[in-house]
Amino acid sequence: MNQRIAIGTDIGGQHITSAAIDLNKNEILKNTIAEGKVNNKASAEEIFKSWTTTLEKTISNIDINTLEGIGFAMPGPFDYYNGIAKFTKEVEKYENLYNYNIVSEIKNRLSLANHIKIRFINDATAFAIAESWIGKAKDHEKMIALTLGTGFGSAYIDNGIPILEGEKVAKSGCLWHVAFNGDIADNLFTTRWIVNTYAKKTGIQLSGAKEIADLANKNDQIALDIFTEYGNNMGEFLSPWIKKFEAQSIVIGGNISGAYNLFGKYLSQKLADNQINAKIYLSELMETAAIVGASRLIEDEYYESIKNLLSKM
Repeated sequence: MNQRIAIGTDIGGQHITSAAIDLNKNEILKNTIAEGKVNNKASAEEIFKSWTTTLEKTISNIDINTLEGIGFAMPGPFDYYNGIAKFTKEVEKYENLYNYNIVSEIKNRLSLANHIKIRFINDATAFAIAESWIGKAKDHEKMIALTLGTGFGSAYIDNGIPILEGEKVAKSGCLWHVAFNGDIADNLFTTRWIVNTYAKKTGIQLSGAKEIADLANKNDQIALDIFTEYGNNMGEFLSPWIKKFEAQSIVIGGNISGAYNLFGKYLSQKLADNQINAKIYLSELMETAAIVGASRLIEDEYYESIKNLLSKM
């Protein structure tokens, strides 16, 4: 069987990671993983240089004749269907790329042949696609994926397809904007909530959730109480949405998932209290999940099944 390669690319706020995926085996070619730092406040020229330098490292380790396309897991706001950046000053990242056609920029800068596809999808959705394809939820039809970190990423998946509309899902098929306890989820289940809550209780401003998790693991009672509250609140928040969607599994990734030992039992107990028996999994793909999910866009049959959803992301 002839080798068929797709490159999956994860664009973060301050980084880019790319890797080649063997589409016949659905696995990452380990020697092709490349990472680079990105200054999201830089000029368009500097940002594109950072991106293409990393992509060139991945491309240098494959036979270019086997490359079918590059899939990007991209944060929003972004025109995923047409490949047009819509970042503005309000989102405080990549605003100098506003209205750039990323397809033509990448093709021109990498001198790619016309037949090579360049496709895009939301980064949290890419994570969910990978987990439902080859990850922990591959045996479940309905799943909800969560990425916990600087933002509260989420996506619904039914038989491998993102679900963005309907009475069984939150608006736009994501949960970050949903109200809970007088606020919205993105302010309650992210790093800043953990950091700000610790600061309010102690007067000490730490830089990240990991530092507070480290304190909790050393039996700092205030830190322990914060993660207890975090898990209980998340369980209460998620319960009605899990029930509506009839999700069979929840897959959790992102930096805060590293503290699951501190909040997981409270999350699980709260779901049980609400008569929910969905399985909870920690992602094993982790940083590579968005890469794998983005690479699946290069499979034409799969892309045809989701392309009409892209304009709604």
